[in-house]
Amino acid sequence: MPGARGAGPGLTGLYLASVTVHLLAAMLWLGGTFFLAAVGAPVLRRVEPPALRADLFRRLGARFRAVGWFAIGLLLVTGVLNLKLRGLLDADILSDAEFWRRPYGRMLGWKLALVAAMISLSAVHDFVVGPRASRLAPGSPEALAARRRAAWLARINAALGVALVAVAVRLARGG
Repeated sequence: MPGARGAGPGLTGLYLASVTVHLLAAMLWLGGTFFLAAVGAPVLRRVEPPALRADLFRRLGARFRAVGWFAIGLLLVTGVLNLKLRGLLDADILSDAEFWRRPYGRMLGWKLALVAAMISLSAVHDFVVGPRASRLAPGSPEALAARRRAAWLARINAALGVALVAVAVRLARGG
């Protein structure tokens, strides 16, 4: 298995704990994203009056933003640790063009690219588009347009999350 040489007998427990935390953080982030898209948003769209709906969206978004970015932090820390423990942060491997041409290297490259895209879109959604939408007058055409942009960013991020899971499964199976 690629990179398994880095996790010796003394590090196996640490590696398994790190992978477990990594998976739990991914479940929290992606599960929360899917919950908001499939349950939270459809329920809140029916709440009247628009000012109450906007306030509930703002509160729900602010709470999930804190949870989501905590999960992202855990994912980054455990992801780097997992690579390190598997021996994949070795400069010889990272600079080996042949490694990146093999299935495992390609899948790792795709996973890292998808992670970067999801974090970038999350930042734009959470710190630019979402807050801008919540400052606009509830029910106004401007607010509705801003909320549509925020919803599209969330949908794109969810689709990237599905792709990320598919790539991670392939990566776990050797590429």
